[in-house]
Amino acid sequence: MPEIETARLRLRGFTTDDLNDLSAIRADPDVMRYIGGSPDSFEQVQSALNNILLHWEQHGFGRWAVADREDGGLIGWCGLSYLEDTGEVEIGYGIAKPYWGKGLTSEAAAASVRYGFEELALGRIVAVALPDNTASRRVMGKLGMRYVKVAHHYNAEVVYYEISREEYQADNSFYLLHRT
Repeated sequence: MPEIETARLRLRGFTTDDLNDLSAIRADPDVMRYIGGSPDSFEQVQSALNNILLHWEQHGFGRWAVADREDGGLIGWCGLSYLEDTGEVEIGYGIAKPYWGKGLTSEAAAASVRYGFEELALGRIVAVALPDNTASRRVMGKLGMRYVKVAHHYNAEVVYYEISREEYQADNSFYLLHRT
């Protein structure tokens, strides 16, 4: 599984050793407010982690564990996966509350989108969010994504954004891909 280093982050493969730290992040009601609406139980996180690992195994890409580059601690998740019941690839992310407001979600998401276009040669990447999730919509805008429509995914009405490979422009931020 490839890993990516950015200026402040390391995007690496999840392992079962991440279960407790990921559970702590996903137990925070503020983190989960726009992702399912309520905190996840330990069993729900275990299932989500298994699905992340399975997605990588089946498709060769997926969501990474987002770790602080300095101390290696898990701070969230970010990466690409198939949008529910579609063949479209979406960017998804979640970061622990102590790390909000520092641009880390945008940094991880930009690296994931770059990987999708430069390494996977995707033609398009989409993103969805609840309409009142202004923080996520800001991240989508920073990625160069444009609003397309209101759609129904994950049992909710969501805003749907997209960016094509032709529209994508990599910035000059630090990005180091390790093929493992």
